[in-house]
Amino acid sequence: MKKLLALLICLFYLENQPTLAQNLPPIFGTNVISEKDARIKQYLTATRIVWKTSGTGISGEQNLLRPGTGQADLVHQNICTLTSKEGEKPGLILDFGKEIQGGIQLVTDQPSDHRPIKIRLRFGESVSETMSEVDTVSGATNDHAMRDFVIEVPWLGVMQAGNTGFRFVRIDLVDDNRELQLKEARAIFEYRDLDYVGSFKSNDERLNTIWNTGAYTVHLNMQQFLWDGIKRDRLVWVGDMHPEIMTINSVFGKNEVVAKSLDQARDITPLPGWMNGISAYSMWWVLIHRDLYKYQGDKQYLKKQQKYLVALLDLLLSKIKDNKENLDGTRFLDWPSSENPKAIHAGLHAMMIMTLDAGAELCTILDEPAQAQKCKAASTNLKLYVPDANGSKQAAALLALSGLVPAQKANSEVLAVDGCARMSTFYGYYMLQARAKAGDYQGAIDCIRNYWGGMLDMGATTFWEDFDLDWTKNAAPITEIVPEGKDDIHGDFGAYCYKNLRHSLCHGWASGPTAWLSEHVLGVTVLEAGCKTIRIQPNLGDLKWVEGTFPTPMGAVKIRHEKLANGKIKSTIDAPKGVKVVDGNL
Repeated sequence: MKKLLALLICLFYLENQPTLAQNLPPIFGTNVISEKDARIKQYLTATRIVWKTSGTGISGEQNLLRPGTGQADLVHQNICTLTSKEGEKPGLILDFGKEIQGGIQLVTDQPSDHRPIKIRLRFGESVSETMSEVDTVSGATNDHAMRDFVIEVPWLGVMQAGNTGFRFVRIDLVDDNRELQLKEARAIFEYRDLDYVGSFKSNDERLNTIWNTGAYTVHLNMQQFLWDGIKRDRLVWVGDMHPEIMTINSVFGKNEVVAKSLDQARDITPLPGWMNGISAYSMWWVLIHRDLYKYQGDKQYLKKQQKYLVALLDLLLSKIKDNKENLDGTRFLDWPSSENPKAIHAGLHAMMIMTLDAGAELCTILDEPAQAQKCKAASTNLKLYVPDANGSKQAAALLALSGLVPAQKANSEVLAVDGCARMSTFYGYYMLQARAKAGDYQGAIDCIRNYWGGMLDMGATTFWEDFDLDWTKNAAPITEIVPEGKDDIHGDFGAYCYKNLRHSLCHGWASGPTAWLSEHVLGVTVLEAGCKTIRIQPNLGDLKWVEGTFPTPMGAVKIRHEKLANGKIKSTIDAPKGVKVVDGNL
């Protein structure tokens, strides 16, 4: 009996351990790990030396551009040597070619002095950030991730340091009269090893690059959780997640980081609290679940949200007064609209309608008819009042998407005015969506080329927390030391929480064009949950052809559209079994 009881206890223990913990070496016995890191590491060799201090303190720096092994040895060949004197501290900047998340691996050789050597490391999303000081002037910080610090490296060994978002690294000797012999300096690239199931390609290479850059921006932020920035902020901001999740749906399909992050936000936000302290972000949580169910069709996962969802909808219903939104908590759409209270009210009122409509959909699916009816009735009453966007493109987009204002009216009077002026990287997605609803596909495509393409022109390999085309008029790209008389595109601009070099140059909320191009140009709209039925209706604008793939739970749909001489579109579609395709042109 005792043996049976012991066996049952052992089986219970094994069944209740994280499955990934089974790979622990036997010597660990009953030690428990909470989870295995879902990411992999790759080592990258620098593509160029951006800069080095003048004088004779550095030699052999081109050796750092040679592929390495990560192993110290006794051969003493192909070494970069940095030698300091009193008052002369050598340093150099390496460019790894693309923005990445991770750190740096330094492999040292064997100078005559065996003592550890102090070096200063500065990681930067731009060259100017690597040349900055952590102060209140330039905006450079160590907030969220250490990117400027002093470490010691060993004699004839390997040191790994850093955990941040960067493309450039500066290495400086700290002490006088020391010699650093560097065999290798490789970037440590940490990311989820994912297949890009979705794709987009057209005759316009600029649009192709924008689609891929948006996809890569979100990919980098798919770390242990879904962050909005790999340098700053490395947090789960629920509103920021909506465009990210729409991009994930269009590029990667289902991924566990989405549910993990949504559930974390739910579990640390007991009601009546607002997620991240922001009422709109709790509304985005509802909208995300509606869109996630539409794309993935995972009813079992949706059922896990039922209790919280119904209670949250009750909370939202209690924040209506005289058929107007009366939300408390932090009242926020995005930073550029944060000083326009009339626009915030208009946006929140529109979001309340959108959320209650989505809540009614979800409650119908979850067999909560009474709650669904309450949401529908409240939404109908809210639509009796139409607030003024007060010139805000953010508010105008939401008013159009909620149906409060005709999309053509919002577009002609606000959204299309002055082209890309007063855009924002987060709400730019909803501005594009509203312009599509208005039928202004060409205007939206042009805006994508100019606004998101403007970041590419400044050297971006990921999309930024915020951007204004006016910044570029006299600016040097992020890949250069800023010349005399030029503006620093990274260090001279920004506002609110992203002033100057604190500005994140990899922010997932800026990925909207990727999802938008897949939906409106490639033409895929999900009609039935889990992509069981999709409509394909391309809007090529001035494009000659477009092709790509779209992920569904049943596999990828392959699509190609060509514009014929008579202006009609010839489409070739190959859908997997289980996916019904409706031709939107019929």
